[in-house]
Amino acid sequence: MIDSYYGCGRIIITIIMAMCFLITPWPGFLSQINPDWVLLVLIYWAIAVPERVGIFHAWTIGLLTDVLTGRVFGQHALAYSLVIYACLILHKRLRQFPLPQQGLFIFCCLLLTQILLFWLKNIQHPAQLSLSFLWPIFAGTLCWPLIYTVLRRIRLSRRAR
Repeated sequence: MIDSYYGCGRIIITIIMAMCFLITPWPGFLSQINPDWVLLVLIYWAIAVPERVGIFHAWTIGLLTDVLTGRVFGQHALAYSLVIYACLILHKRLRQFPLPQQGLFIFCCLLLTQILLFWLKNIQHPAQLSLSFLWPIFAGTLCWPLIYTVLRRIRLSRRAR
């Protein structure tokens, strides 16, 4: 019983850390390539422990992300829910894939999220698509092996004791 609370605590702490990374003011070019850390952490937990992280969690965390980033309420919630739904359907397959193949899936998830957020933003105010649209997707894809490794160690650290 205590171990299940400990596991949930790890999930919550890593999501809070990802939210901090998301709203941290990065200097210069780094602010343009800042990936969606919250989504990457959610994807990891949905693949690793799908019984603990689901669509409702993604929706709730998406609403919190909307509040943190000052976006229209529900944008991130919708995007996160769709991506986590795909992760939950494919989690058994994704666990078997090596990191480069998982990276391709992560690229598609981040691309879907960016397209959806851009589309929703474009409905409110017409905007043009620029090259900076792709930078967070590439950065998130390149960061995936690091995020996967760090979160896996956090998840498995209790078992080693």
